Amino acid sequence: MQTPYIRLLFLLWLQPVFLIAQGHENATAVVRVLTYNIYHGETVGAAKPFDLDLLAKVISDTQPDLVALQEVDFKTNRSRNYDLVTELGLRTKMAPLFGKAMDFDGGAYGEGLLSKYTFLRTENHSLPARPGKEPRAALEAQMVLKSGDTIRFVGTHLDHTEDETDRWLQASELNALFAGSDLPTILAGDLNAKPDSRTMQSLFELWSSAFTDHVPTYPASDPEITIDYILFRPAHRWRVLESKVIDEPLASDHRPVLSVLELR
Repeated sequence: MQTPYIRLLFLLWLQPVFLIAQGHENATAVVRVLTYNIYHGETVGAAKPFDLDLLAKVISDTQPDLVALQEVDFKTNRSRNYDLVTELGLRTKMAPLFGKAMDFDGGAYGEGLLSKYTFLRTENHSLPARPGKEPRAALEAQMVLKSGDTIRFVGTHLDHTEDETDRWLQASELNALFAGSDLPTILAGDLNAKPDSRTMQSLFELWSSAFTDHVPTYPASDPEITIDYILFRPAHRWRVLESKVIDEPLASDHRPVLSVLELR
């Protein structure tokens, strides 16, 4: 039978161990997220003008769990009839998913997702585009983390033209589609909008940015503007462990953007 003195010593010994354990993040709920505009496989200044192996290496080197890809071709003439997201999935050993925004050049053009998790549910959402503008899409996938939590991951690419109207309409649609749910959600992509734009201000009302400072992401050779983002919601469900723009000037005309998030 323990005496009160021995029991007290045992509890005092346990307390620092318990506090140390509390201080560490839950590794099973940590997600490494990458967003990357891959410029339909075309390189910028690399030895090869079209190099999927280089793109795959850039992706793999960041050790991501989830990847949002923009400017993804599906069997177009300009991309040598490759299914780009499937090819990158094979090279990175991740599950691929393609979402078509429009028919293009003998094939299709749109968004891609890569995932280390199996897809629980997927849906490709058309975004509003006025006549004469390129169609845009938001590719959604739901998956279960090792922690047992279900999350939603959305990759998108907003309108690139000078008139901001379509970007703002597309951002409003993203808010309508995803911001009304409590399901923990990550939204990543090339939004073609600067942080102080009407488009981003609309998104920032309902989404939090993984970056406290807006680090330039484009052009890859010498970044001057921030147009690639990783956003999340609800804010209280996520903790940002790390965020950075990857120093990679050759594989695409955009730099890849990485964030490490922990689901609380």
